[in-house]
Amino acid sequence: MKKTITLFLSGILTLSVMAQQPNRKHITQTAGRDALAEFAPEFARANDDILFGEVWNRQDELSLHDRSIITVLSLMASGITDSSLTYHLQNAKANGVTREEMSEAITHAAFYVGWPKAWAVFRMAKEVWPTDIQTREEFQMSTPYPIGEPNTGYAKYFIGNSYLAPMASESGAPVNVTFEPGCRNNWHVHHNANQVLICVAGRGWYQEEGKEPVELKPGVTVVIPEGVKHWHGAARNSWMQHLTYNANVGENVSNEWLEPVTDEEYNKLK
Repeated sequence: MKKTITLFLSGILTLSVMAQQPNRKHITQTAGRDALAEFAPEFARANDDILFGEVWNRQDELSLHDRSIITVLSLMASGITDSSLTYHLQNAKANGVTREEMSEAITHAAFYVGWPKAWAVFRMAKEVWPTDIQTREEFQMSTPYPIGEPNTGYAKYFIGNSYLAPMASESGAPVNVTFEPGCRNNWHVHHNANQVLICVAGRGWYQEEGKEPVELKPGVTVVIPEGVKHWHGAARNSWMQHLTYNANVGENVSNEWLEPVTDEEYNKLK
């Protein structure tokens, strides 16, 4: 699926980019027929072919991420805390729901459906999310942008692993950069061009020399004037993905890579 996103960036320019959805996960279910094919064939068919085969696969209306949260909260409201809830909690994690998102959803619902129900679901959710750091696959499910390929060409200027996914083949087109948890690039300077960063997923940091760091969350846009020493990267416990491109481009555009961001500097950030 493709959609056009128009970005208005502090009066600098209006940019339209093609955002590619990752390959959709198609839900296939056989649990109904496995358990009830002979006893209740119509129920088994409705479960496998309609509920999962049709409703769960209507991803233009609601993403798998959102359907997963709705399903968990619906089961919670009904007081169901058996293996079906465990399955849907695991399914939610596989569909990119983070521990923080699930915790907040359960907390919110607790005021409407009951405190004891929330306690029961939290006990089960803790087993599914033993850590709040997503795997690469889980993070990919939480963002419409592809993670891309390992950033081997610039790896020596990064601590940790990063990934690149150009948005278009033309020179100067936006590039999607993904940082794994704890990854950041070295201090560096752009010459003869401003750099624009648009955070689209996860959480990270941007910092200019001598200034306080800026937290990067989806929707945060940073315009970096040419000649300014800076760095950017992911938070310690989160992936981070941003689009980047050059603006006000002059002649002989270049990057000057400098010293790494030390662990002492980086570990002060949460």
